[in-house]
Amino acid sequence: MKKDDILLERIILNPKIMAGKPIIQGTRLTVDYILNLLAHGSTEDEILNEYKGLTNDDIKACILFAVKSLENTEFMPLVSESF
Repeated sequence: MKKDDILLERIILNPKIMAGKPIIQGTRLTVDYILNLLAHGSTEDEILNEYKGLTNDDIKACILFAVKSLENTEFMPLVSESF
């Protein structure tokens, strides 16, 4: 089993937990919540100190889940460009 696959096993989707959003297994922390913390400047160490049960691999799994979710997505401009 590849390392990516092992990391992704940490992320689960269960319609009975957090309305089916992807979460870190064994928590109610959603992938988007962790990514939002990172996007707004929280460091991995700060997140790990705040949420004692988390590991570095949990945070890596969130990032990898986002990457894999976007890999085959087509994007369209949100605003038209006018010249």
